[in-house]
Amino acid sequence: MLSRILTGLLVFTALALLAPQSWAEEKTHDGMVVSTAEGKLVMTDKDGKNEHTHMIAATASVTLNGKAAKITDLKQGDAVKVTMDAGKVTVVAATRA
Repeated sequence: MLSRILTGLLVFTALALLAPQSWAEEKTHDGMVVSTAEGKLVMTDKDGKNEHTHMIAATASVTLNGKAAKITDLKQGDAVKVTMDAGKVTVVAATRA
């Protein structure tokens, strides 16, 4: 009986410690800009693969090299970090070399 309780506590503790890390990873991802349009960002992962599109709300924070920008200011090849909350993009942080 005691061993079941201890096993349950151990599993619960492991899940509690690991779950927030995986949630954080799902919320933010890095990649490269492929193209932009008003309210839309097409990007790849860091390796230039897995092209995908994000709809960008007007209320999302967009920066380029740390300064406020519009999504259409971003250009192909810019490095980008996209942060999502509740399935919506809230922050787009881009850097250009």
